[in-house]
Amino acid sequence: MSSDRTPFGQCPLPINQVSQVLMGHGSGGKLSAQLIEELIVPAFRNPELELLDDQAIFSLGASRLAFTTDSYVVTPIFFPGGDIGELAVNGTVNDLAMGGAHPLYLSLAFILEEGLPLTDLQRVVESARRAAARAGVRIVTGDTKVVGKGSGDKIFVNTSGIGVVPAGIELSSARIRPGDAILLSGTIGDHGVAILSQREGLQFEGEMLSDTAPLHDLVAAALRACPQIHAMRDPTRGGLAATLVEFASRRHLGIEVEETAIPIRDAVRGACEILGLDPLLVANEGKLVAFVPHEHSERVLAALRSHPLGRDAARIGCVTDSHRGFVILKTPVGGERVLDLPFGEPLPRIC
Repeated sequence: MSSDRTPFGQCPLPINQVSQVLMGHGSGGKLSAQLIEELIVPAFRNPELELLDDQAIFSLGASRLAFTTDSYVVTPIFFPGGDIGELAVNGTVNDLAMGGAHPLYLSLAFILEEGLPLTDLQRVVESARRAAARAGVRIVTGDTKVVGKGSGDKIFVNTSGIGVVPAGIELSSARIRPGDAILLSGTIGDHGVAILSQREGLQFEGEMLSDTAPLHDLVAAALRACPQIHAMRDPTRGGLAATLVEFASRRHLGIEVEETAIPIRDAVRGACEILGLDPLLVANEGKLVAFVPHEHSERVLAALRSHPLGRDAARIGCVTDSHRGFVILKTPVGGERVLDLPFGEPLPRIC
């Protein structure tokens, strides 16, 4: 075991500071965390922001509201299983849902590059409309800006969302405790591999489709089974690894994960092996991770599996008192390794 000066698994040499924005600042990895924690949070410090959840939850009169915002810069804008319009609506609905909120209203703003075919814009708008209708939310405001040719990447989408949090529901990473079971709602890596295969024109064995989907009904089913769930997160940028490492490091928790328990489709696993990617680092857009008191974990797992979006749900690990601040991955051969995040950007523009 290491000394107090060098925590378990941590390199004693600091990561070099950077003086300009890099693609890795948007990856969900170490550079993203550094940007948020060292520049953004100190500038706007307040109790809601400091939780660093995917949404802010606050009281307004007798109601508890959830508020979130996000931006989408995926390339290509149309991909197997979805497009940037559907992705933007689903992603914002999911950020609200991870706070236990029932999503109600969204904004939708476009930054358009000069020369974008209007047929492409119409297709994105129609896709967003359908996604909002499926999720039962209303798009009530928005904005449109146009930048010169070469100053954008066809279309960027910004969304904000508002929802209502039911009484008695308290979901936040700050509530995770040692002993919690960690549940994953389904297979990982589908979205990122689908994007990469389309972008690079690669053909893999098996169908590659994005998993983009609204998760609020799945969350509601889990909360009906157990209102005492401590936290949820949809592992988007940086994949499952980013969520686990973020919670372990920011909340000073130990996390242990069984690698063989993590559901991964064979086609995705094979594609990642060919490309030299770790599926734990690949983005998802229709999965959630839940931190559940151990005694309620089987009930929540059954509730997830009873929903179409959770049929492949699995218990993948637990929160522990040991090796606080680190995620330990137990490998199929009986070994252990520290799960860490890359410094840079392995897969740019995937969400």
